[in-house]
Amino acid sequence: MTDVTAADPLAGLADRRFAAVIFDMDGTLVDSTPAIIRAWTAWAIDFGITAEQLAGGHGLPSADVVRRLIAEPDQARAIERINELELADLADIVVLPGADLALRDLASARNAIATSASRPLAAARLAAAGLVPPTVLITIDDVRRGKPAPDPFLEAARRLDVAPEDCLVVEDAPNGLRAAHAAGCATLAVLTTSEPAELQADAIVPNLSAVRFRPDGEEITVRLHSRTG
Repeated sequence: MTDVTAADPLAGLADRRFAAVIFDMDGTLVDSTPAIIRAWTAWAIDFGITAEQLAGGHGLPSADVVRRLIAEPDQARAIERINELELADLADIVVLPGADLALRDLASARNAIATSASRPLAAARLAAAGLVPPTVLITIDDVRRGKPAPDPFLEAARRLDVAPEDCLVVEDAPNGLRAAHAAGCATLAVLTTSEPAELQADAIVPNLSAVRFRPDGEEITVRLHSRTG
C-alpha cells in the first residue's frame, strides 16, 4: 500500500498511462455523508438495527446492506424505505475538493462514474451538488452485482470501449477498491471517508485537489497538483 505521507504518494502510478479514468461518486466526487447518515439512522430506528450492525456497509449497494440485515419477509419493504429516505434527503451534498476540476481536465478524454447508488439517487445527488457527470454513468441499476464485485467497473470499461486493465479507478471505500482490483484496474484512493490503513491502492492522496489528470491523445496520466499547475 502506498504511504500517503511519502515524498511522492503517486509513486505507485509512476509512468503509468491510462485509456480511461473511472470515478466512484459518494465520498470521491461528492460529499453526501451527512445525508447518508441521516437516512440510514432513520431507517435503522424504523427496523431496530444498531449502528454496529450497519458498520462496514460503506460503498455497498443499499439493497445489499438491507438484505444482510433484514429477514426475507421484510426485505422488500426495508429496501423501499431506505430508497425513499435517501431520495428525500439531498441537503448538505457538496462537491469534494478537486472533483469539478478533475472532470474538467478529462472533458476530452474517456472517463466515467461507477456508483453503488441507483440511477435516480445518483442523478439527484449529482444535481444537488451541482456537478455535471460524464456521459458514462454506471449505477447499480446497470449491473447484476454491485461492489465489491467487479461488475460496475467492468461495465464502465465496456461502455468506454477500453480494457479494464487500462483504466484507473478513483475510490474512497475499501469495498470499491476491492471491486476495482477484481476488475483488474489500477487504483487511486482518496482519504475522504476512510483511514489509510483501510485502503489497499496503488496510490493514496488526501482528495482530488492533490492531483491533476493530463490527457494526451488517447492516453491519460495523473500527476501531483502543484500550486502553479
